[in-house]
Amino acid sequence: MSQTVLFTREPVVNKKRSITANRLIAHGPNVPSVTETLNAASKHWPEQHPVLLSLGKLIPTPDLMDWQIPPNALVEIPAQTLGHPETQALLSLLRHAGVEVCLTWYRQGMALPTDTNWRFTLIDGRKNPTPNGAPGLSLVWGLPDAATFKQATANGYDGGSGWFFLNDPSPAKELTANHAQIIRLLNLVRNNGKIREIENVLKQDVALAYNLLRYINSPGFGLKVEIQSFRHAVSILGYDKLNKWLSLLLVTASRDPGTSAMMQTAIARGRFMEQIGAFFLDNAGCGNLFITGAFSMLNSLLGTPMQAVLDEMPLPKPIVDALLYDQGDYAQFLRLARACESFYPNALIQAANDLQLTSGQINQAHLVALDFADKLQV
Repeated sequence: MSQTVLFTREPVVNKKRSITANRLIAHGPNVPSVTETLNAASKHWPEQHPVLLSLGKLIPTPDLMDWQIPPNALVEIPAQTLGHPETQALLSLLRHAGVEVCLTWYRQGMALPTDTNWRFTLIDGRKNPTPNGAPGLSLVWGLPDAATFKQATANGYDGGSGWFFLNDPSPAKELTANHAQIIRLLNLVRNNGKIREIENVLKQDVALAYNLLRYINSPGFGLKVEIQSFRHAVSILGYDKLNKWLSLLLVTASRDPGTSAMMQTAIARGRFMEQIGAFFLDNAGCGNLFITGAFSMLNSLLGTPMQAVLDEMPLPKPIVDALLYDQGDYAQFLRLARACESFYPNALIQAANDLQLTSGQINQAHLVALDFADKLQV
């Protein structure tokens, strides 16, 4: 890869598992390199939620002040570096600049500077079952699944950071009427059904029709004219793009507030894969990559086995192969998207090398995807 800094991410959620912030981990050889990369990425910075910036294994130093820090950015300070003169100097500069800070890897009894207000404190929940009087809002980290997160919040944590919610086994269930209706629409659109038939389905569910038009008219779509009806949408967009937006509707159809983080993850995967696919595939292929990423969590979002969902909704073979078997033309793009979802960069570096992508290409696609997912959910 031509650059040396890569971003990975984690979501930050509250007790109800709704997204409240994003955590961006910058992996680089030194702080100046990270700062240069952050400035280069400013055009695509996600603005919908606060963003906690972690410097990974690096010691925070005043070099970070060369970054044009966005208003929604917070800087993480590892507790182990509080005694380092350069970190102390950075804390003073951040305080005078009005930049909020977060304390990471806190343990009970640690001596903390008295002139610093910590907005969040990140704590390893595997070693600390309770927040132990941590300053600010306490975020548990390192948990393996949703059950341990539920216990942590019962023990006093205000929320958490990480991907624990991806391991949330739920009993299998049949598709709801709402999901079945969206799948019916998807099948009609994919098969170039008559507009009148599709409109009849939409007329049976006013909320569904409203949500579809809301998505199409959202800032993430970038249209310069407002779509007033489904027939208008077909004339402006065509069936391929409508297929994409109906796919998004299926992903976000759950009314369970606890699925917020899952929805964001699925949407970000789809958008990321679509962005990366532009280096390799035509528009149709990029659209299929979007659907592959967006559908990669359907089994968790719908509480239905992936095979059962796909049986109701015939999709192109490369999408099915990637979702069911981690094989085929789209599988390596899905692996790349998943590799962004880690505190550690090893899997992302390997996946990027497999596709011969630069870190600049990946970082831009990553931030664009995260911003898109956040704005779409709001």
